Amino acid sequence: MLDKLSQVENRYEELQARSEQPDFYADPKAAARSMKEQRELEPVVKTFRAYKAARQAMDEALELMELEPEMKDFCQEEYQTAKKQSEALSEELRVLLLPRDPNDEKNVIVEIRGGVGGEESALFAHSLFRMYSMYAAAKGWRLELLNYNETELGGVKEADFIIEGDGAFSRMKFESGVHRVQRVPETESGGRIHTSTATVAVLPEMEAVDVEIRPEDIEMQVYRSSGAGGQHINKTSSAVRLIHKPTGIVVACQEERSQFQNREKCMNMLASKLYEMERERQDAQLSGTRKSQVGSGMRNEKIRTYNFPQDRVTDHRIGLTLHNIQGFMDGDLDAMIDALTTAAQAERLQEGEG
Repeated sequence: MLDKLSQVENRYEELQARSEQPDFYADPKAAARSMKEQRELEPVVKTFRAYKAARQAMDEALELMELEPEMKDFCQEEYQTAKKQSEALSEELRVLLLPRDPNDEKNVIVEIRGGVGGEESALFAHSLFRMYSMYAAAKGWRLELLNYNETELGGVKEADFIIEGDGAFSRMKFESGVHRVQRVPETESGGRIHTSTATVAVLPEMEAVDVEIRPEDIEMQVYRSSGAGGQHINKTSSAVRLIHKPTGIVVACQEERSQFQNREKCMNMLASKLYEMERERQDAQLSGTRKSQVGSGMRNEKIRTYNFPQDRVTDHRIGLTLHNIQGFMDGDLDAMIDALTTAAQAERLQEGEG
């Protein structure tokens, strides 16, 4: 590991030296690539340098203990402090050296669908849409609606949207799966607790050029858009639905003003779905690999329960329960996502040792 870390530090110093050259910005694209690589290496290098400093402090404490026996207690304390630091930093470095998910820095396409539970499931789907909207706003990310169909009572049949921002996929990828709610529905006058579900799918946003899509495989349908709450109703057929005939995948976009823009967004959605389908197929073919317990979640797997009467949210993949459900529904998701990220990293470290 130390050899690899030394190579990373050398590469970082090389990039740093290059960025100080007078002609560095002569090629803006090359400069941007170089700066991006330097930013990605910086956390590893900083941690490695702190690790080396801790190891040096350990050596100095041992040396001083031999030279100055009367300072033994003080040196012993200094040694133990530096030892704990070096052990913690060593573990941090192991995590930092894990192979990065190439999609982590991508924007995400999120799809929410009402599931079991009729109108209450649609109302819960709306709650999830609101929750992710507030989380995106707190992160400074941009949310763009693609397709939004609501019920008469304000629930959501389906909501498709893009979240654009640094590291959006790395944070949102753990949200894929079935979300279950237990609460007294707004539509229930008897005050009985109901259980209903909604399904969330999270995909890295791909460009249409990233995935091979044959024009003859696509059937395009156009229709009049009617946005959220019946807003921006269009007299022209600008909304677009694409059907990918070989797979049966259907995507739709109605939020843009023009048919061309809606079709472009649909093509990117289709590319993302086809990419994810191929990735899942390849993962299934890898023999001898253990299926991730955290992962990104399969759409038919129950990943989380929101219990309003007991004021708790439980993630079933890692067995974590958080309270203050209202804060969670208002977009305070970081504690849960941090725990899921840590669990996924621990799982990958364990696989690397196996």
